[in-house]
Amino acid sequence: MVKKKKFPYKPFVFVACLLPACWLVYGVFTGLLGANPIEAVLRDLGDWALRFLLLGLAISPIRRIIGWAWVMRYRRMIGLFAFFYAFMHLSIYIGVDQFFDWPTIWKDIVKRPYITIGMAAVLALVPLAVTSPKTMVRKLGGARWKALHKLVYPIAIAGVVHFFLLVKADIREPLIYGAILAFLLGERLYRRLPTRGFARSS
Repeated sequence: MVKKKKFPYKPFVFVACLLPACWLVYGVFTGLLGANPIEAVLRDLGDWALRFLLLGLAISPIRRIIGWAWVMRYRRMIGLFAFFYAFMHLSIYIGVDQFFDWPTIWKDIVKRPYITIGMAAVLALVPLAVTSPKTMVRKLGGARWKALHKLVYPIAIAGVVHFFLLVKADIREPLIYGAILAFLLGERLYRRLPTRGFARSS
């Protein structure tokens, strides 16, 4: 019996994850981003970084609740795209928005909590991105690798707080992200409750 070849979905997922960045590049060169394209690029890169972070955190609950085990094969890619958009967000701020004006950047870090929190979150993503390959799991050991990658939880919280502090008037969008994150973290906490098994058996 001839086995059917699996359709290669990963390239399509990769392209889909890259589309927001391509759109921003297109918008810069065509003038679609308004009077302040730098601000628009910064905002959208940050938004997509947070979206990919939340999407990465949603994959395990999707597998457990819906039973879609196949989504797990895209978790590493989505996590790396979260880092990519976060790193580009920080790079555009440093190199384009501030033009490597380190004294001004340092003042922003000290005086503006949302920049302090956001920069800390991006820097904390670096070790997760570096250790994402399977070879690093073997080098670090499974337990240490899992412990390190649990940093994604405070990083995601920092991302939502960064967004909340950044907006000045309409806080609906960061509140939505906060609610999604609360559900994703709450689902994980619920699974670890020692009384959950008793409740199911009663």
